[in-house]
Amino acid sequence: MSSESKKRVAYFYDPNIGHCHYGPGHPMKPHRIRMTHTLCMNYGLYNKLEIYRAKPGTREEMTQFHTDEYVDFLQRVTPETVDQFVKEQVKFNVGDDCPVFDGLFEYCSISAGGSLESAARLNRNISDICVNWAGGLHHAKKSEASGFCYVNDIVLAIIELLRYHPRVLYIDIDVHHGDGVEEAFYGTDRVMTVSFHKYGEYFPGTGELRDIGVGKGKYYAVNFPLRDGIDDESYKSVFEPVIQHVMDWYQPSAVVLLCGADSLSGDKLGCFNLSMKGHANCVKFVRGFNLPTLVLGGGGYTIRNVSRAWAYETGVVVGEDLPEELPPNEYMEYYGPDYKLEVKPSNMQNLNTREYLEKIKVQVFENLSRTKFVPSVQMQDTPTVNYQSDDEDNEDPDERITQKMRDNYIIPDGNLSDSEDEGDHRRDDHNFGISADPTEKTRMKLSPTIETLDTSSPVKDAMVDSPVANTVEASHAEMEDIESNEDRANPEALETNAPETAGNLDDPMSL
Repeated sequence: MSSESKKRVAYFYDPNIGHCHYGPGHPMKPHRIRMTHTLCMNYGLYNKLEIYRAKPGTREEMTQFHTDEYVDFLQRVTPETVDQFVKEQVKFNVGDDCPVFDGLFEYCSISAGGSLESAARLNRNISDICVNWAGGLHHAKKSEASGFCYVNDIVLAIIELLRYHPRVLYIDIDVHHGDGVEEAFYGTDRVMTVSFHKYGEYFPGTGELRDIGVGKGKYYAVNFPLRDGIDDESYKSVFEPVIQHVMDWYQPSAVVLLCGADSLSGDKLGCFNLSMKGHANCVKFVRGFNLPTLVLGGGGYTIRNVSRAWAYETGVVVGEDLPEELPPNEYMEYYGPDYKLEVKPSNMQNLNTREYLEKIKVQVFENLSRTKFVPSVQMQDTPTVNYQSDDEDNEDPDERITQKMRDNYIIPDGNLSDSEDEGDHRRDDHNFGISADPTEKTRMKLSPTIETLDTSSPVKDAMVDSPVANTVEASHAEMEDIESNEDRANPEALETNAPETAGNLDDPMSL
């Protein structure tokens, strides 16, 4: 990891995300990603970022976690053919909250592709932090859409990280519980999930303090249930000590941070009272641990505040304190009447008393104390990846890596796991969560690696020709030149060429 003052930050954006639309009146608006990007560019952050357009996630990559049948449905269904899939809509929970809309599969592919390539760059140690604001769809289940989420890009990214990192920490500051991610890794100690969320008669209804994981994953699910109106001071009083304890006890080698902006004050679907800077303090705190980190979006439904917060947090990631005055941009009318980079708290009552927060915190600390030296991988440094060049950024991004070089990126089996279930008791067909059928066998297509070999070239020159960069939306022809077609290897080829890794990476619950 680079020094505190300078980090190598990769930022993923696909202009097509702004064309996706859930439908009239739906609170989820992908347009917020375009607004965020425009603010980032007009603040001049392109000078601090390496900007990429990721290769869209493929069906084969999605079926590392999701069932074939579910992904096939997402790929085939359209608004014109939706009447032909009545039974499937019920089965896969696609309907009102998770509607079928034009470009649905493209939307899922953009989100998943950005998170997968982010994880791959972190694995190869060519980025310290990766940002994908289009990612963070944390409610999606193995074979079910939920909470505006269809494909769980987070689970896919964590599976990718686990190929190189012995322990991955997932932190969720969305107002809603990160149930989809927790379910996926509920029975493994190789991923610790930590969620700070509203609990009690609130979607998705999960995330109790006593939900701590099962089997080898017991005590590796951390839930901090909160009440309405939590403010910056109260949030900081629990977030920082809990995450510090997690770092001390669990010693993760990579972090995934979901920055759901519906925990901001004034969110249409939220009930917290965080300011923009209070929310961003979480990003700053996690950044300070100097671990490979993937920063994702998530919820957020007052889009003028979402774009403000995520632009500001992009600045935090690169170590820039952005000025309060908003730069001229094409969405300026959204930010009136003050036109400031600011989300202020309201005067709503904070129902989280100091006694309540302290009680929860004590119990969380007690649970964490039971995890020391328990993870099923050895408590040792991950072996250094050997590269052919001291500076891979100088390599030709179009040149494909050799099999010999690829083998060097894989951690030997002995360094990954020493407590894996073996023989007749191996958990090959474990249930992913409460919504999955425990008798179901899922045939996963990919071999143990989603090899992402190199990321596409920076788009600074292609996307930002003017100093103001008022409309940062490059044409499709321009973007074609910077797309990466060599990043993630052909999954079919990997079935015969990829070296084996310890554990069943097709099944997160067996890790």
